[in-house]
Amino acid sequence: MAGKEALRRLTGSAFGPNCDDDDCPNVYATERGSFVVQGDTYDGFKAPDGEGLVEIPEHVLREALRVLGW
Repeated sequence: MAGKEALRRLTGSAFGPNCDDDDCPNVYATERGSFVVQGDTYDGFKAPDGEGLVEIPEHVLREALRVLGW
């Protein structure tokens, strides 16, 4: 992807005192209708070259779905 695109943050930082530096799990919606997740790197298996895996808690996905009205 050339350049940065705007991301719409679907999840907040209401899940703990250490979530004030944008370093907690989050789900973002892109301008293209896809999603970006931020979380701890998951190393349970190796992703294909050019791809990455992150692990985010269930409550973060539930919050994102709630924001989207799903």
